Amino acid sequence: MANGRGPREARRASDRGRYGRLNRERVLASALALVDREGLSALSMRRLGTELGVEAMALYRYAASKDSLLDGLVEALYLELEERLAADGEGNSDWRAGLHRIARETYAVCLTHPQAVPLIATRLLAVPLARRPAAVLRDHERVLTLLRSAGFDEPTVADVFRAFTAWLLGYVSVELRPTVDNPDETDPAFRLGLHRLSAKELPTLRETAAGLAEQGGPEGLAAGLDALLDSLTRGSGSAASG
Repeated sequence: MANGRGPREARRASDRGRYGRLNRERVLASALALVDREGLSALSMRRLGTELGVEAMALYRYAASKDSLLDGLVEALYLELEERLAADGEGNSDWRAGLHRIARETYAVCLTHPQAVPLIATRLLAVPLARRPAAVLRDHERVLTLLRSAGFDEPTVADVFRAFTAWLLGYVSVELRPTVDNPDETDPAFRLGLHRLSAKELPTLRETAAGLAEQGGPEGLAAGLDALLDSLTRGSGSAASG
């Protein structure tokens, strides 16, 4: 542990900071706010302790390690997703509408916290299913329940779950990839840095770069999701008509 101090010292460190006594929700909210402002590279136990007005050791009661803190940020994103789903007040009239609702709100959370989005992929790649944060597991359960209630057989449920997850996270990742090379430039070509791309070796990329720089938005997400679901469930023998 940092500075060679162990759990006993962590327990002794005061967790009463500038915002009152800490709790896990406050720690994760502050960590997410820090990442939103300054990016993942700015996050450390020491820096977060400074933000909260406590010694870094006090934070180990709420996140036992840096990896645990990163998993907590993923948890915070999915807790926000749950809040959005609860707040929009829409019932799941059918499985497809339910998936679109989850996709739309996940997209909104990711665009609100773009600096933290890479953690969804990196931490879920590193953490086995049963050890993922509870809010992530509830999201898996939510999607699987929709598909099973539609009457799909188990292989189709698994296939659609994997494809839905891949499409949603892949779409968000493409939307958030930086494309602007120089934001102070007004000329589109220089703004995108097209002069850095070889006209001889990359002619098609140069020609389509402006279009690639545009976001597809929720409309593109919905259209792609419908096409994906149509291809996966057509003739599946489901009790649902879709």
